[in-house]
Amino acid sequence: MLGTTFLAASSSSSNPASPLILIALLGVVFYFLLIRPQRRQQAQQRDLANNIDPGDEIVTHGGMYGTITEVDDDEGTILLEVAPGIELRMLKQAVARRLNVEEGGGHRAEDDDAKDADSSDGHPALGNGAKTAGEKEADEQR
Repeated sequence: MLGTTFLAASSSSSNPASPLILIALLGVVFYFLLIRPQRRQQAQQRDLANNIDPGDEIVTHGGMYGTITEVDDDEGTILLEVAPGIELRMLKQAVARRLNVEEGGGHRAEDDDAKDADSSDGHPALGNGAKTAGEKEADEQR
């Protein structure tokens, strides 16, 4: 019995570098699964914030849709028109995505969704066939 305990203890410590290899392997996996994608996403967000222009239709991280009317690079802010005559000043980093067609013939899927929503019977921001609360109440009263 003492011999089997001695053999088990000696076989587990046969390679002193194995824990270091395991730690290094975990570090590499951690880098490729967490750090690298996050850096790529931050770079894309930075590029988007630096390349927005007046007239671009955008969505903010808070879910607000609007059209950019002014960009102030010194302060890092934009003026966002959310309704006719209503403008909000926001940070450029608040822009989540651009909705309009990019120059150079690029076409985005969000544009198709926006066109379909605008041509539907429902509210443009709610999608195809969706109704606002007022329209639902009017239908219930009929």
